[in-house]
Amino acid sequence: MSPLEFQPTPESIPPPNVQYRLQLAPSTAVNYTPLNPISFILRAALIYPNHVALSHRNVATPVEYTYAVWAQRVQNLAYGLIKAGIEPGDRVAVIAPNYAHNGVLAARAVLVCINTRLVKSDIEYILSHSGAKLVLVDHEYAGLVKDCPVPVIVSRDTGRAGDPYETFLSEGRRFSRERGWAGLQLEEEETANATLNYTSGTTGRPKGVMATLRGSYLAAISNAYESKLNINSVYLWVLPMFHASGWTYPWALTFAMAKQVTIRTVDYKAIWGHFLYSGVTHYCGAPTVQISIVNSPEAKRLKTPITAVIAGAAPTAALLEALENLNFQVNHVYGLTETYGPFTRNYDRPEYKSLGLEERARILSRQGHAFAQADEVRVVQIDEEGKRKPGLIDCDFMQPGEIVTRGNIVMKEYYRDPKATEEAFRGGYFATGDVAVKFPDGSISIRDRSKDLIISGGENASSLAIEQELSLHPDVLEVSVVARKHEKWGERAMAFVILHQEAVQKWKGREDEFQKDLINFVKGKLPGFAQPAWVECVSELPKTSTGKIQKTVLRQRAAKL
Repeated sequence: MSPLEFQPTPESIPPPNVQYRLQLAPSTAVNYTPLNPISFILRAALIYPNHVALSHRNVATPVEYTYAVWAQRVQNLAYGLIKAGIEPGDRVAVIAPNYAHNGVLAARAVLVCINTRLVKSDIEYILSHSGAKLVLVDHEYAGLVKDCPVPVIVSRDTGRAGDPYETFLSEGRRFSRERGWAGLQLEEEETANATLNYTSGTTGRPKGVMATLRGSYLAAISNAYESKLNINSVYLWVLPMFHASGWTYPWALTFAMAKQVTIRTVDYKAIWGHFLYSGVTHYCGAPTVQISIVNSPEAKRLKTPITAVIAGAAPTAALLEALENLNFQVNHVYGLTETYGPFTRNYDRPEYKSLGLEERARILSRQGHAFAQADEVRVVQIDEEGKRKPGLIDCDFMQPGEIVTRGNIVMKEYYRDPKATEEAFRGGYFATGDVAVKFPDGSISIRDRSKDLIISGGENASSLAIEQELSLHPDVLEVSVVARKHEKWGERAMAFVILHQEAVQKWKGREDEFQKDLINFVKGKLPGFAQPAWVECVSELPKTSTGKIQKTVLRQRAAKL
């Protein structure tokens, strides 16, 4: 990609002989430095000051920042926040496509990442619940914080003088009186709050997940290691940064001193433009996003491979085949907001290469083993209602149970919700709510969310396992399965299916025939109690802002049929 003719604002240029060294508390021992992800960008700016850190081109006023310039802007933001009255531990909310993960931490404040796709009432709830003292908002979403009772700084996303956000940074630089990084103190408690991320709240009000500096630091290193990020990596931001703080990738990338390419929206034409012409090596996305990527009109086989990190659901055999045919290398991970994003990974093995696609897909769809910085993942016994038994008894191999974990990359707490925190941490482990089995090699495979199991005639059917089989039908683009009441069996599976475009005309007016064809397709592959009793073709599936299918909505739809 050709060089960009762009000059950062004068206040974004670091002074000569800049020192990338935060002030340490006088009591800090010589053999101890508190873990804090802000240290990553300082190290990158010191070692590779002229390496492009951020590239933001798909906008009217494109910008690119080197690590030296970006670090100065981070410093300016920190001083600007302090000038605005932000004190250590205060919450700073951000509503924007691209966030301020480093500057807020440099001010020793807590970053509250807010989903840009929420409605105004949800955002008002989060701002109130979090107690945010200041809001940084992109101009596109300024209407969501109209009449907000705390100060609001609007960014027009220009990087040029006259932008209110740029003015805020310039005022921060002047307020610093060139004290530089030495004028900012490194938080001495590494267990201090770092980020406050809110769950999607599909079954009620969203819960605030509080993460620490230590956890963010270690999770970022884990993601950099597990994704094989380095100085030559170019990461494309397809995953929203509001989702579990972008799975800590904002810090994983600065730790690796990699280049980041940002886009304002999930535009598949723009995404493929970057795949083909921006040297992209890595990106993250849920399977629903990956399906749209491989089926985009712009899709073509890549000359050099790109690592596709997949989480949110297991990739199907059809999706794996499509990605591999286009020269994507799949890295399947699993995690939750409460675990800083991914904490397990499916580790590929040489012997898998000799397997057929369908068998290999079954293995690669497992959630695998715990990350480098995480404790061993466990599967513990559950009772008839799907609740974990007291004492956390490990399941036998292939016995369904609940995934629990503990350790360095588990949240600190649910903010202002001690009851929910106590329940989630009961027995000394964090309970994920996911039902899985463990294989003899120690890897785990999710069978379902506990609430998504289909109990048919006393048998537990996994909606995920059913979806895996249905997705192998050549006409199925995407499928989601939920329970629907059945007079005889209590519940049976109902499948909501999006057809491939070329199959839409094939089955038009013959939906009943397609239902029979699809059910016949999985006979012999699924036991009778797991075979879908109903199939409905739909043009789209309800999804969250992060691309996860909203099964709650589908269950409500099925209940009315």
